[in-house]
Amino acid sequence: MIFEHEYFMKQALREAEKAFEKAEIPIGAVIVYKDQIIARAHNLTETLNDVTAHAEMQAFTSAADFIGGKYLIDCSLYVTVEPCVMCIGASYWTQISTIVYGAADSKRGFTQFGNTLVHPKAEVVGGIMGKECGDLMRRFFKGIR
Repeated sequence: MIFEHEYFMKQALREAEKAFEKAEIPIGAVIVYKDQIIARAHNLTETLNDVTAHAEMQAFTSAADFIGGKYLIDCSLYVTVEPCVMCIGASYWTQISTIVYGAADSKRGFTQFGNTLVHPKAEVVGGIMGKECGDLMRRFFKGIR
């Protein structure tokens, strides 16, 4: 069975909701290989007191453990918010094949710097369930302001 982008983004959104419940910035990620989710993660920067504990970084580590190697060729990252420069840089080194994100991030998203930070073989798809992903972020920040 071939799943659509929306199916996997819904799974990433579930991870983002877990982050929300922990008072973490609600960003979730899943990594998919051959239509199977091999990693699930959400932001843990507050929990781990670690500025690098973004959902994507957690997912990369988990997926590499699953695969047994550092390269995520033929894998797809689904993340609820456009990756930051750190996370897109890490995605470059993993050689992940596809990056799918929900809501754009006009302040800290990698697209503010162009696509030169993306691995040249990677496909990038933005805006999948962007409204739902963005709504969760807005709800989170409205609650802390």
